[in-house]
Amino acid sequence: MRIEPTGAIMGAIGTEVDLSQPLTDADFGDIVAALGRHGVICFPQQALDAQSLKAFSEKFGGLQVSVSGQYTHPEQPEVMILSNIKEDGKPIGLADAGQDWHTDMSYMDVIGFVNVLFAEAVPHRDGKPLGATVFANMRAAYLDLPDEMKTRLKDAICVHDFNKFWENMRARPGSERPPLSPEARAKRPPVRHPLFLTHPITGEEILYANPGYADHIEGMDRSESDEILEFLFRHQLQPKYQYVHNWAKGDVLIWDHIGTLHTARADYTAEEPRKMLRCQVYADRIFEPAFVQAALRHARAA
Repeated sequence: MRIEPTGAIMGAIGTEVDLSQPLTDADFGDIVAALGRHGVICFPQQALDAQSLKAFSEKFGGLQVSVSGQYTHPEQPEVMILSNIKEDGKPIGLADAGQDWHTDMSYMDVIGFVNVLFAEAVPHRDGKPLGATVFANMRAAYLDLPDEMKTRLKDAICVHDFNKFWENMRARPGSERPPLSPEARAKRPPVRHPLFLTHPITGEEILYANPGYADHIEGMDRSESDEILEFLFRHQLQPKYQYVHNWAKGDVLIWDHIGTLHTARADYTAEEPRKMLRCQVYADRIFEPAFVQAALRHARAA
C-alpha cells in the first residue's frame, strides 16, 4: 500500500491495496499514522459491499447504529445508506446527510474517531462530479488562534447537542426530516467536551467545536458564549483551512473526526442519483495509548 499526500492543507491518496480484503498490521498502522498526519484519505477504485465496508471500518473501533433506525442496510445495521434515490416512491437512504459544517458524533459521550464512506453512485453534470465533501483542518485553525484566546479558553468545556443540528436541517426548504421523537432525544442528550483536545495520534492540540453541534460554552453567560463560538466558527471555516474531495464511483473515503470538520455540497438534483454506504466509528479505542502505540509500531510511514 502507498499513501501519498495531496499537497493541499490536508488529504492523501491511498493506492495498491484492496480494502475488501483484511488489512495487514503494516497497512493498518500506515492508515492510522496518515489519518493523524493528513486527516482525510481517499482509496480510489475499490469494490466493497456492506459486509466488507463494515469489516474494514471496525478495525478502527466500535461502530455506531443509527438512532432513528432508518436507512440502514437490511443485513448490516451498522452500515447506513446515504442517497437521494427513491424506489417505489420511497427514499432508500438519507438524502440530506451532512449538508452543514459539523463533526459527526461530537454529540456523544464517546466521540467519533473516523467516518468511512464508499461511493456507489456519484452525480455528474456536464462531465463534472457533483456532491463534493469539503473538509476543514482543525489543527491549523487552532495554531492560528490568538494567543490570548488559547490561554483564556484552555480549560473551557463546550456543550454539544444532537438536536441543534437536526432542527437546523429540518428548517431547510424541502426537508422531509421529522422532529426527533422523545425516545430519540433521550438517547442523544447534550454532552460536554473540552473546547481544545489533544489529538490521540499526533499529541497536538486541535480546536474541537463545530457549528452543527456545539451549542454553548459551559459556565459562561449565554451572550458571551455565543460571541466566542461565532468567532471560532468564522475562524475555523476560512478557505485557507479547507480541502475539497470530488467523488468518483468506487472511492472509499476515510477521515478523522477529531481533527477535522466537514460538509456535503448539495449541488445536485433529485434526478442526479447519489448513493453512499457509510460506517461511523467511535473513538472508543483510539484514546487508548496502547492501541495507538501498537498501530504506529507497525506503520512503515510512521
